[in-house]
Amino acid sequence: MQESMSKETETDDRTLVARAQKGDETAFAELVRKYSGRAYQIAYGVLGNRQDAEEIAEDTFIKIHRALPDFRGDAAFTTWMYRIAMNLARNKYQWNKTRAAGRHVSIDAPLEGTEEDDDRRLDLPDTALPPDEKAAYNELDKDLNAQLEQLPEVYREPLVMHNIQDMSYEEIAELLKCKLGTVKSRIARARDELRKRLGL
Repeated sequence: MQESMSKETETDDRTLVARAQKGDETAFAELVRKYSGRAYQIAYGVLGNRQDAEEIAEDTFIKIHRALPDFRGDAAFTTWMYRIAMNLARNKYQWNKTRAAGRHVSIDAPLEGTEEDDDRRLDLPDTALPPDEKAAYNELDKDLNAQLEQLPEVYREPLVMHNIQDMSYEEIAELLKCKLGTVKSRIARARDELRKRLGL
């Protein structure tokens, strides 16, 4: 059922892309509506800054609009979009690092190590929480950010992408151009290392 829906979505995307390539701005606006949120999530996962993530999401679709005439459809539109968003976010991250900008990544921390527990995560701080609980969450989030920063990029990136729930192992493998088993192994390694460092 999920695979059928995925193929249907890809077919719809191809139709929208074909129309947009012929100058149909309504079709392009529909692609932006469908996927700008995902571009934002990818950027936020890398940068941890809402303003930067919004900028990258916008830049992603500006770049897509310019490159659309040359898009041959060798990969799914979503894969192409993920790749552009990730590359722009990486560039922005490196620029921020060079400029000594602070990085405050907020991702959901995995709690357990088994594949079955992939969806068990820590919720991010809720403004409705009592001050003492909010402070505890903020402290854990701060620790997570610091430890995530220390992970090698090869482990950090697939973990961040997987914690964006719309990205499957298969999508990550295609985006990073590596084998499915490699993606799973890197994510598991990243989780283990984070757990060890955070004492979870």
